[in-house]
Amino acid sequence: METESDYPRVVTYVNIRLISLCFTLCKDVINHRDILLILFFNNDDVFWLMNVYSDSLHSALKYLKDTEVNIQNLLIMMGDFNIHNNLWDPLFPHHSSISDNLLIIANSFNLELSNPTTQVPTRYSDDEHDSNSVINLMFLCNSSSEMDNHSIHPDWRLLSDHTPLTIVIPIVEEHINSRKYLIIKDSE
Repeated sequence: METESDYPRVVTYVNIRLISLCFTLCKDVINHRDILLILFFNNDDVFWLMNVYSDSLHSALKYLKDTEVNIQNLLIMMGDFNIHNNLWDPLFPHHSSISDNLLIIANSFNLELSNPTTQVPTRYSDDEHDSNSVINLMFLCNSSSEMDNHSIHPDWRLLSDHTPLTIVIPIVEEHINSRKYLIIKDSE
């Protein structure tokens, strides 16, 4: 019988326009309630996307650090890492040792921290004694031309205390007239 502690706490949406890339959830590679690993195929190559939620105990990061997985072509790792650090939040005065583990994990996947186009908080506090912060992060493949080109949308935050992060990653499908398929901003 499933308990609430078994339920996943991350979600990833894939636009239906990208269905030809055959996105697949990979619980056989990483099986953790706070990590979603998705693969897709493009021109006979396999690419990966990872969404992570790191709770107050950082169990997902500990899992990633302790689990040996060989994932080639991880394009992006993003999520709510719940780590305050002056490396990505200029208003936070301290460095956290947990962030070192996160950077080691990212480096093991050949990923680098991407800086947003505009530096704004990603989590907004309801408590006037707590400050807003940057804890939602995006890591991209070191060779990515989209590096430092993602956006944070505080105006989209509706019912959440977190803001969405977005990035456009062009995908070329050579077997379909070499056209680029993009998810256009504000598209349905």
